[in-house]
Amino acid sequence: MDRPDCDLDALHRTYRGFALVNPVVAGWELTYRSLIRPLLAIGGDTDAETGGETGAEGGRAASILDIGSGGGDVARMLARRARRDGLSVHVTALEPDARAHTWASGRRRVPGVEFRRGTSGDLVREGRRFDLVLSNHLLHHLDPGELDGVLADSEALAARRSIHSDIRRSPVAYGLFSAGAGLATPLFPGSFIRADGLASIRRSYRPAELAAALRPGWHVQTQPPWRNLAVWNAR
Repeated sequence: MDRPDCDLDALHRTYRGFALVNPVVAGWELTYRSLIRPLLAIGGDTDAETGGETGAEGGRAASILDIGSGGGDVARMLARRARRDGLSVHVTALEPDARAHTWASGRRRVPGVEFRRGTSGDLVREGRRFDLVLSNHLLHHLDPGELDGVLADSEALAARRSIHSDIRRSPVAYGLFSAGAGLATPLFPGSFIRADGLASIRRSYRPAELAAALRPGWHVQTQPPWRNLAVWNAR
């Protein structure tokens, strides 16, 4: 699905499928409860453009940047989840691929979510800051130079914390996803979900491998059942 000449209809079916698959396999509910909700409850203190939204105790809405947001399902989920908890957030879903950006920004609007096409480097050059910077299933797509660049950009952009969530490579995870995706294939006909998921698991890191690839100041936090979280906290 990363190829520029891939079938566009299949790509769109894949984005729709991710909205169902990610809540099951990506573990963002646990990440939200442990690392995101406590931070959001403090409210926002950055200069991110939040459209005048207010956060905890009348303060500024907490700002979140989702790098490589793809179909936008994680950005939408976080905005909805925070709203259910009575927290005000402004999520910027940043995606460099024109196909993904067009598809995501054309979906039904979710309050507090803004879609933008561009890269993390673009926002660094603009001097933007966000309370929280995150990504989902991005790191295994990057070569070492790109990984270092995204991490450096995250440090410059995150006023409080950055969390890059990715798959933890495991033969068991590969086998279970292969079997589960095979059984679920009728739910996602003509999509890239099974092939993309298996390729992603093969390319992903084990915890020690990811720790060795990170910049100083970052650490790996494992999350059950098969997640690696690359976490950086602003001093």
